[in-house]
Amino acid sequence: MEGGVRVGIIGGGITGLTVAYYLARKGCSVTLFEKEPELGGQVRTVSVGGERVEGFYHHIFAGDTNLIGMTEELGLSSDLEWLPSRVGYFSEGRAYPFSTPLDLLRFKPLSLYDRLRVGMTSLRLQRRTHWRDLAEVTASEWLPPRTGGKGYRVIFDPLLRGKFGDYAGDISMAWLWSRFRVRLGSRGRAMQRERLGYLRGSFHRLVEALAEAIREMGGNIFVDNPVRRLAIQGDRIGEVELRDMSLSFDAVVATVSSPTFLSLVAGVPDDYRRKLEATPYLSALCLVLALSRQFMPFYWLNTGGAMPFVAVVEHTNLVPAERYSGKHLLYISNYMTPDSQLTGINAAGLLEHYLPHLRQISLEFDPAWVEEYHLFRECAAQPVVNTGYEDRMPGLRTPIDGLYLANTAQIYPEDRGMNYSVRLGLKVSGMVLEAWKGDQ
Repeated sequence: MEGGVRVGIIGGGITGLTVAYYLARKGCSVTLFEKEPELGGQVRTVSVGGERVEGFYHHIFAGDTNLIGMTEELGLSSDLEWLPSRVGYFSEGRAYPFSTPLDLLRFKPLSLYDRLRVGMTSLRLQRRTHWRDLAEVTASEWLPPRTGGKGYRVIFDPLLRGKFGDYAGDISMAWLWSRFRVRLGSRGRAMQRERLGYLRGSFHRLVEALAEAIREMGGNIFVDNPVRRLAIQGDRIGEVELRDMSLSFDAVVATVSSPTFLSLVAGVPDDYRRKLEATPYLSALCLVLALSRQFMPFYWLNTGGAMPFVAVVEHTNLVPAERYSGKHLLYISNYMTPDSQLTGINAAGLLEHYLPHLRQISLEFDPAWVEEYHLFRECAAQPVVNTGYEDRMPGLRTPIDGLYLANTAQIYPEDRGMNYSVRLGLKVSGMVLEAWKGDQ
């Protein structure tokens, strides 16, 4: 029955590729359109030292069962490595280890009493299995009475402000709960040192494997081919209008951001449009430096609000630098509103802006260590997850018959990530099949 379904998929990131793969496996005729010259979306890569590496840092957690299952299904699981990670936190002019409960007990910017309060709150959040009662309260309201005012000001408030800027006070505690569950869960119940998963050769291998499988099952993939418009006929999806042609499908799945979706579809019903417009997005900038020497001892360093970027991630403190011809790879991560003055800056200007702050983190750092650098941008990278978010979240099935939307703004309460992109793709694919069977 599924073999008669013609499905168009817009977007060649992990969600779109998952949709195309799953539906093709079920016998559907699938065609995927990607506007960029290469597939991958936020998993796009660059070559450094003869090896591919992501433009935005990527790793997975032990609980990322959807993504782990996909790697197994595609024959990649033997190359999925689980590597020890070391986290740090920059506060009061120095970087402190921040990976284990013992590190927290040694964290001098807080008193012993505040350290214990922060530790107990973190443990309770990790073991908490429900979140509904956290959805209507902000993290800025929920945390201070439990962690202490100073614990919140020193640790949590800088993290929220680094990630969400002026929206920090509005972020739902349900979102933060999910981050604790995922991150602390990767350390096990004994809270041992965290281990993270990385695919040897980069996660672009997953992208390539999905694309190859889709083509082998008869699916079509068009890159460098942006969709111009989604035409609506009556109350259902009509044609997908491209640069040089228009195509008709029984169903269309758009895996683009909500603002992009609205730019493609005219006549979206008001209730659904309001939901699409209700969620602001933050842009992401990620500057990738290839250094001649190690920058710091940590894989991940939260900057604690002291820098004009939220975190620095030294990829080669997780994956050996030898794989990149001895180059040490450092990501400098930043989130901002689309109108920020940094949004339009070029790579050289951004590096110049960051250099004085990098010297504060690593006193030995010399700009001469920088052998090459690459800048990656994502305009709609991070949805702002505030209170009441679930009630305003647009449904995967749009009010337009045969048209579906699946994007990071529909992942809740978890944060965006490859695992949840796979899960989202599987969910919307099931809805497409269910609707088609119901029409027969």
